[in-house]
Amino acid sequence: MIKYVLNGNIIEQEETTTILESASIQGIKIPTLCNNEHLTPFGGCRLCLVDVATEKNPDMKKLMPSCTAKIGEGLIIDTHSPKVIQSRRFILAMLISRSPKAEELRSIAKEIGLPEESSKQTAAEKYLFNDAPSIVNTNCILCGLCVRACAEIPMRDAISFSARGMERTVKTPFEKYAETCIGCGSCAYVCPTNTITIEEVV
Repeated sequence: MIKYVLNGNIIEQEETTTILESASIQGIKIPTLCNNEHLTPFGGCRLCLVDVATEKNPDMKKLMPSCTAKIGEGLIIDTHSPKVIQSRRFILAMLISRSPKAEELRSIAKEIGLPEESSKQTAAEKYLFNDAPSIVNTNCILCGLCVRACAEIPMRDAISFSARGMERTVKTPFEKYAETCIGCGSCAYVCPTNTITIEEVV
């Protein structure tokens, strides 16, 4: 067992616990899109960023994804600092600019104080949230849950990430029918935006 500070409170827990898990145990909700307790942490969406410092250097704070970062002796963690909130808002605005019709993104936007019309939005956030044209016509937010589910549950690797940056997508090998796919539906089950659907073929 180790001791650390979480939002000003001294906490004692097992060292193997991630910051996200620890916060959840304490009743603190941290937004996330790419995390699933049954899959290996990925740290892809970055919405779960938190401020982390140490007792020796309390002013040397850095943002870390709480789903992959483990708690440690003497850490000082702030899950809702102004820098954290600002970072989450901007990340979410960028995700919405990619997938403006994704209801899950809109729901989280309300949770973290990023309504569509907000005087608190920065100029960049207002543009990304309201005015920026959608990069692609998709609700896929590239959280990677479907890719990890396919690789870790049926262990088929029928889909994967392709390309980088703005051109990044999730595809089957060579965009053809994946012979390794067994139709288990794991990818569709974990998709937070219902981009992947299952079609029954008679």
